[in-house]
Amino acid sequence: MNAKELLLNRQSDSQLSFPGPNAQQLELIQQAALRVPDHGHLAPWKFVVLQERQREKLGDIFLQAAQKEDMGERVIERAASLPERAPMVIVCIMKYIEHDKVPWVEQVASASCATFAMQQAAFAQGLSGIWRTGAFAKSATVKQALKLTDDDEIVGFLYLGTPTVDCPKKRRHQVADFFTDSL
Repeated sequence: MNAKELLLNRQSDSQLSFPGPNAQQLELIQQAALRVPDHGHLAPWKFVVLQERQREKLGDIFLQAAQKEDMGERVIERAASLPERAPMVIVCIMKYIEHDKVPWVEQVASASCATFAMQQAAFAQGLSGIWRTGAFAKSATVKQALKLTDDDEIVGFLYLGTPTVDCPKKRRHQVADFFTDSL
């Protein structure tokens, strides 16, 4: 897949199955994450790659968070099974590093770029994924289980696998609605 095709056709797919990334594909996904903009060369990222039983552990953490934080009956019922929606889940974390010239928000942006780069790398290799956030990304219980500080941020859970449905997404946005050449 060439770069133009990747940039113009990438999409999120929520229906994923096995196989997930193999070792060689995962290596490329991981390398892509490390090539993103990183002001000050801080590398404010941490990625937790979960497969097999490790996804179950994340599900247990989600269940504890849903119960402890009273997220509602429907969320509690589904919480433990959420990480099972794909063969691989990468927890994408911004590990904050205090710096005079690189504010918190810029470090979040760098970690977000890394997450997007990983999704792009998966798509370029014939895989797919979906980047999810939601209540569990903000959960104090989840952050505590991952040993994060108050300044750290879960920028998302990147679910990766093989798409089970071929459903190209329609273009929703028009260039003219978002770009201008005047102030």
